[in-house]
Amino acid sequence: MSKINSKKKMVILMFIDSLSIILAALLAYWLLENYVTLPNRYYYVMIGITVLIYGALGVFRHLFANLPYFTGLHDLIFHVKILSFAFLLSAVVSSVVFQLVSYRYIFLTYMFSLVFIPGIRIVWRVYHEYTEKVDYRGKEDPSGKIRTLLVGAGEGGRLFISSLIHRPNNIEIIGIVDRDEKKQQYRLMGIPVLGNEADIPDIVTKYGINQVTITIPSMKPQELERILDYCNQVGVAVNQMPRMEDVMTGKLSVSRTREIDVVDLLGRKEVKLDKQMITEALTDKTILISGAGGSIGSELCRQVSKFGPKRLILLGHGENSIYLIHREMMLAYGRTIDLVPVIADVQDRKLIFEVMAQYRPDFVFHAAAHKHIPMMEWNPREAIKNNIFGTKNMAEAAKAAGVKSFVMISSDKAVRPTNVMGATKRMAEMIVTALDEPGKTKFAAVRFGNVLGSRGSVIPVFKEQIEKGGPVTVTDFRMIRYFMTIPEASRLVIQAGVLANGGEIFILDMGEPVKIVDLAKKMIKLSGYNEDDIPIIETGIRPGEKLYEELLADESKLDSKAYEKIFVGKASNFPLEETTAFAEELLQQPVEALRTNLIGYACSHQ
Repeated sequence: MSKINSKKKMVILMFIDSLSIILAALLAYWLLENYVTLPNRYYYVMIGITVLIYGALGVFRHLFANLPYFTGLHDLIFHVKILSFAFLLSAVVSSVVFQLVSYRYIFLTYMFSLVFIPGIRIVWRVYHEYTEKVDYRGKEDPSGKIRTLLVGAGEGGRLFISSLIHRPNNIEIIGIVDRDEKKQQYRLMGIPVLGNEADIPDIVTKYGINQVTITIPSMKPQELERILDYCNQVGVAVNQMPRMEDVMTGKLSVSRTREIDVVDLLGRKEVKLDKQMITEALTDKTILISGAGGSIGSELCRQVSKFGPKRLILLGHGENSIYLIHREMMLAYGRTIDLVPVIADVQDRKLIFEVMAQYRPDFVFHAAAHKHIPMMEWNPREAIKNNIFGTKNMAEAAKAAGVKSFVMISSDKAVRPTNVMGATKRMAEMIVTALDEPGKTKFAAVRFGNVLGSRGSVIPVFKEQIEKGGPVTVTDFRMIRYFMTIPEASRLVIQAGVLANGGEIFILDMGEPVKIVDLAKKMIKLSGYNEDDIPIIETGIRPGEKLYEELLADESKLDSKAYEKIFVGKASNFPLEETTAFAEELLQQPVEALRTNLIGYACSHQ
């Protein structure tokens, strides 16, 4: 039914435009009647030719598919181009048919058409917005409306207001604030600019505002935090319009607000990938991702799928996590990618070799690992079996299957490790780089710091503590960490994997380090509280924790920059047999000796 209605609208628009050209021609004829003497049939044929050419061009260029109440400057320019070309072509045709042309008549008809056709669309849009605005702003029935104040009277604000006008909603926009003094006391699409950002508390109180929506996509973290401070003074909810990336990809509509995330306050810049290079490497290939149900592994699945692989193997030990990511991928890519869920433990050497031999992937991203530092301090043998021998199984199976490239996900904890997890990661790096041989599988490791929102991240812990009313616990107020978002880390891992020549340890640029206590403060602020409401307490450093993390043991070991935010460290190769023999020996030792010797060995092999 909607298709029929759309066609009817297009026919109506074509009829109105044709009628406008005819009226323009009649008006031109009336004005020039005493000055131009041509056969009457010339005028009739001229009008007919112009209407036919304009109609044909309009259909071909989808001119009549544009909604008149969304008409903007771009649409008006497009109309001018089509009209200009139609009249020019009709003049040429007329001169060929009649061997005579009245350029004054054609020009005058053209000018009147330029007034009538775009003018009707502008009037249509103004009428539509006026009538919709009355209903939208809830002047007649404001009950149940969310009284909203916008921050930003720019293009973002215009898009947000426009998207609400044209769809049912329960939002009533009361006004806008903007830092630009030139915009004060003006209106944006009928919505008044009531003041600047500092006036938010007073405006919220005066007008009974229920929520504040930020409509400035490019707002800096410091400015965003300042808005939060103003909103928290009066306890009003604050959100923001979606990212333009989500709108352009159809993930969210402009009118769908989103919560402000701690990532917004940290100010991480978007990673720009070499999409052509990655597409050439991954399209129509078979990709295996271990630990596919984990935070990094599942995001790798999402990011890799965008480049059109032929087959994606989701390997993991947890049945439920693999089920969830497989279901998600099936909904999004089930028709275009062969998605294979594999429940397997990387410690099961025989099974891992069988999987590799069966599917013979082109790329392997090895994300399966035990990552929780305190847990591995209590269970060091499991850390060795999973992180060291599990990695060895995956890497050797990949080599035996002729995999093109094998990328291991490492950690900044591998640098001068003070804990079991970091030490096992360093030994896993040593195994991977030792297996690299020219002309065979390319082995590389990618090292980065903490990822925001992962299962082992401090973010979910802080959220839970804030929801319970506090306190928020920080092990040491001096503690500093590097942070990166999960999508950003995953994209850079893929880019590094494509860049790998073999034997490298790639190091991701983590940006500026962040104090954990400052992160806690930002999250408290995001939740609408302050430190008087939710206290922050110090609990003491846990076993194996460092105050500061490093990405390199020695800056001189930084070889080169492979890509934006990706550096290559100078890998020191150690014999595989020696590393493996030492790991096997560790499993026979008592826990305390095992822990001490493991960390000591990893620190001495940097």
